[in-house]
Amino acid sequence: MRKPLDLLAVTLMIALCVCWGFTQIAVKLIADDVTPMMQMGLRSALAAMVLGALTLWRDRRGMFTDGTLRPGLLVGLLFAVEFLFIAQGLTLTSASHMVVFIYSAPIFSALGLALRFREERLSPWQWAGVLLAFGGIALSFLGGGETVSPTMLLGDALGLLAGLSWGLTTVAIRGSRLSDAPAVKTLFYQVAFAGVMLMGVAAWNGEFRVNPTPAVILNLGYQTVIVTLITYVVWFWLLTKYLASRLSILSFLTPLFGVVFGVAVLHEPLEPSFVVGAVLVLAGVSLVSGAEFLRDRFAKAAA
Repeated sequence: MRKPLDLLAVTLMIALCVCWGFTQIAVKLIADDVTPMMQMGLRSALAAMVLGALTLWRDRRGMFTDGTLRPGLLVGLLFAVEFLFIAQGLTLTSASHMVVFIYSAPIFSALGLALRFREERLSPWQWAGVLLAFGGIALSFLGGGETVSPTMLLGDALGLLAGLSWGLTTVAIRGSRLSDAPAVKTLFYQVAFAGVMLMGVAAWNGEFRVNPTPAVILNLGYQTVIVTLITYVVWFWLLTKYLASRLSILSFLTPLFGVVFGVAVLHEPLEPSFVVGAVLVLAGVSLVSGAEFLRDRFAKAAA
């Protein structure tokens, strides 16, 4: 039985959010030496080698005969498309904008799950969160005026499409045999497909180059080992031990850290309309993901 959050869970979640929030900034920091597309393809390919070896060691000949191959290819494609949008979007917009729009994903996953599964129907609180989040997205896109260039808006749109792809990935996993598969195997399908696809796109675009300075090697090591491997393994472990609704609420510290890092490290400007829109998006997403938590709180208060 999963339990409420304790000090260990809160500490680990804050550490995860710091790592995830810094990821887009890390990509920007070495973009002159390795393009974002190549960075994401390379880190996915390296992670796939590790996860593939672990999966092969555990499953041996039954690695692809358990009914997970077809849905695995689908979630791999969605994962690869998500990072394709992120990589291209980061060349057009700021890391601060990108991290906020990526974290619109729970809105799309909630809508997708509600359409596919009767038990996943949205409550009034969640519908209010959906409307609030989409209002924030509209304000972010339409309220910038002349201070936001068309190029930046295109990058923001790609970030939103990345959030959509992430949300659809969640729906695909929930509705297939991957929902009962080991997390390492599900992640392997995702990073393997992304590694092949993104490095192929990088080669096609003439971006297949790496300037291996010490800073680049350290940065790619962080993205591969810390972010792609360790943080996701810890996240999946937390999901097996603690209530998902509580963890989801804490995960929305990630875009806040991302915005702070973007301003502090990359000196990115923040437009007032984006700030207000981002607050609305995060509030809406928190309502959608935290509806169960709020319901429990109100029930205890009534009791």
